[in-house]
Amino acid sequence: MPTAKGPFEVKVAPIEAYNTDPASKLGRMSLDKTYHGDIEATSKGEMLSAMGEIQGSAAGVAVERVSGSLAGKSGSFALYHVGVMEAGVPKFWSVNVAPDSGTGALAGITGKMKIIIEGKSHSYEFEYELP
Repeated sequence: MPTAKGPFEVKVAPIEAYNTDPASKLGRMSLDKTYHGDIEATSKGEMLSAMGEIQGSAAGVAVERVSGSLAGKSGSFALYHVGVMEAGVPKFWSVNVAPDSGTGALAGITGKMKIIIEGKSHSYEFEYELP
């Protein structure tokens, strides 16, 4: 399975949640990313999180649409994220291509992405398959 690698920048900003009751402990954020390396693309997405009673504990989901090129092939695809933090420690984070979301030369793409965070730097390793 081919693997794409490279750095990315992300801007995360709070946006108004549907459920504005503070007791809900729900948060909503916008995601704006720029991918470099084997993926040259931008993405826009949203994240929804549910905070726990202990500081740093939460569960979150996100979706983003990546538009640009992968290994020289142009198009777009959607990624979905599912994650869990316990007391500030990441316990689980999964990022996968949404089924049948590929367009253009990326139609039919499948795969999963690993996000690597070292200090303030972000990078990815994306295992994918194209028909």
